[in-house]
Amino acid sequence: MTPLNSPLEVGVRALVLLAESHPQPLGLSQLVALDYLVLHSGEFDGPCSLHPDLPAREGELGRKRELLEQGLLVLIRAGLADLVRSDDGLMYAATENGPTFIEVLEAPYIASLRERAEWALRHYASPAHARSVTHQIINRAAKGSASEGAGHG
Repeated sequence: MTPLNSPLEVGVRALVLLAESHPQPLGLSQLVALDYLVLHSGEFDGPCSLHPDLPAREGELGRKRELLEQGLLVLIRAGLADLVRSDDGLMYAATENGPTFIEVLEAPYIASLRERAEWALRHYASPAHARSVTHQIINRAAKGSASEGAGHG
């Protein structure tokens, strides 16, 4: 298993988001958008991005959903997150152990994740914001593809 962008790494990022939003649950679409925001916060006038701006980063969204589902299963099995029912459907929430687990992690990367997760949740936590961010990312990818194609004529 590769450590970068593995279900475990994506699961830890999801747990940071769930811990910061605790006890408020988040839907999978929200987690996908918020995870992108945490990694690429500089694109949205937030703190500097944690990950570099790669040309095809918008393509992360498709793979991110699958990895998040796998990572969330890891969290649920470990007792750090739960699947909960809400008026908006099935959502994910940190258990009481989730925030505690994040508190004991002392790596500088975790501190940076927490800072960006707090920023992302403050500005983009609602399902409507998650949809808006997803549309912005997809539109940015479409514009990038169109401008690349225009130069190859």
